[in-house]
Amino acid sequence: MAYPDEMSARAHTALHVVKGAAVRVLGEGARWTAGTFVEGGHGRLTLKFERKPTPDEISRIEEEANRCVERDLRIEVLELERGEAESTFGDLMYDLFPVPADVMILRVVLIRDVDGSIWNVNACNKSHVESTGRVGRITLGDARFRPSRSTLEIPFDVSTTP
Repeated sequence: MAYPDEMSARAHTALHVVKGAAVRVLGEGARWTAGTFVEGGHGRLTLKFERKPTPDEISRIEEEANRCVERDLRIEVLELERGEAESTFGDLMYDLFPVPADVMILRVVLIRDVDGSIWNVNACNKSHVESTGRVGRITLGDARFRPSRSTLEIPFDVSTTP
């Protein structure tokens, strides 16, 4: 069984994997993160989104996320001056909750797919595992669309062992 800190790092890394999968399946309209939650091996990704996804789309997000895990992609954590990070990644690395303006050095988490394309990139100061293969199997729960907020909550669990 994983230690709590390792489990949280695996689940936090899974947030990045699930977000990349959601954007691949749902399109660029799902690229803005409105909130995150991680506790132990459980997490929830909340995306700004305009509609309820179909059950097939949710299944495809889970499949894509687990393909990313199976590929064992390297997790790069870059420390960059804010200006350099913004000129390299633009607003792709940001979420709807802003990084304070006085933060001048950003930790940027970058996952590249096997073809070199960006699977996910986010400014993030949390702990992560060194590769997607360390995350373990990702199982999505029942997604919840909140039309009044235009948000989609995607809960997930990671397996107890990678």
